[in-house]
Amino acid sequence: MHYGKLAAVQGVSLRVEPGAVTLVIGVNGAGKSTTLRAIAGLHRPTSGVVTVDGRAITGRPAHDVVRDGVVLVPEGRRIFAPLTVLENLRMGAYTAKREQTAESIREIFELFPILQERRSTPAGLLSGGEQQMLAFGRALAARPKYILLDEPSMGLAPAVFDTILDNIGRMAATGIGILMVEQNAEACLSLAKDVVILAQGKVAHSGAAGALQSEHAFLRTFLGESAFSAAKSERDG
Repeated sequence: MHYGKLAAVQGVSLRVEPGAVTLVIGVNGAGKSTTLRAIAGLHRPTSGVVTVDGRAITGRPAHDVVRDGVVLVPEGRRIFAPLTVLENLRMGAYTAKREQTAESIREIFELFPILQERRSTPAGLLSGGEQQMLAFGRALAARPKYILLDEPSMGLAPAVFDTILDNIGRMAATGIGILMVEQNAEACLSLAKDVVILAQGKVAHSGAAGALQSEHAFLRTFLGESAFSAAKSERDG
């Protein structure tokens, strides 16, 4: 991926397995969000290929990528604040078959019971954690095979993010593959199967997440102290 002559992402190669979480971490400007947006069809790669279950979807427009089974939950959630919870979910289901919408919403309410309680509430009146659950539910309404999560912890208190991580684990348990960009590396390593570290738009490391859980010195080399000290200070506070 290039922005003008600037190469934002170069030779990034990664894989997401059904029912598993692949975690992408790195400092700001490492190319994490750009990678997600290229996969989601919001940016057109200057080279390379994106495949879903062996079929190339490179360069297809974003609405077709959703139909191909890949949905992005963007940074900052981007819910439709004036619309109710139920209306937001129906918006997410716009690419799904009409007869599947009711079933999809029922399944979403089972996964996130608070959304059923708030179904008639304008989305803008939800708490930050509830809005994140709504963003997840809106993505699930499209019945995706894979979900791309961009910084789901943004703006959330640590205790709330613990609940969000549990939600992500339950979504993966349904068989959906999840590619997650997240600054809070310490909190997410136990959830992920694989981890990819990006530095200056390139893969600096990739491998099993479990192997890195105790390698804080190694991770600090790529992420800096803030990825750990901030999480610790929030817990201690």
